[in-house]
Amino acid sequence: MTENTVLQLGNPLLRQIATPVTVFNSPEFLDCLSSMQTLMESGNGVGIAAPQIGVAMQIVIVASRPTNRYPDAPEMPATILCNPQLEILDPTLIKGWEGCLSVPGIRALVPRYQAIRVRFQDREGKSQQIDLKDFPARVFQHEFDHLQGLVYLDRIESSRDIVAESEYLKLIAH
Repeated sequence: MTENTVLQLGNPLLRQIATPVTVFNSPEFLDCLSSMQTLMESGNGVGIAAPQIGVAMQIVIVASRPTNRYPDAPEMPATILCNPQLEILDPTLIKGWEGCLSVPGIRALVPRYQAIRVRFQDREGKSQQIDLKDFPARVFQHEFDHLQGLVYLDRIESSRDIVAESEYLKLIAH
């Protein structure tokens, strides 16, 4: 695990494939969850994946909520998803703005599925399922990509879909 920082684009650990969580009460697992939560909140993020803090485990936190980075995000309690599996409920791809704590300073329009079902294990290792749509579905898919060694820029259709964060903030100003 890194020293309480989010890994930045170019760090080879961001390109590793994450391995399943097998022990849910280990100090490493609990420390990872704590660090993920802290770094996500301090960075005004709405999600984070364990590979972003240098831990190649299949752990994602989705925490949609309004922030200065995503002022129109809907409220959703922070949800820990271990060993997630994605099922597409609505194959419609919708382009939406994304940013990433590991790729600061830019935003891009990224096509994502509008509605998904996620089967996962919770922090105790119990099997769960959740249906997500719109922004929370986008956040999960973004974080799920990190478990595959991908970043959102790998999903864009054109380099013209990338903007500086300062320009993005002008676009969303009401």
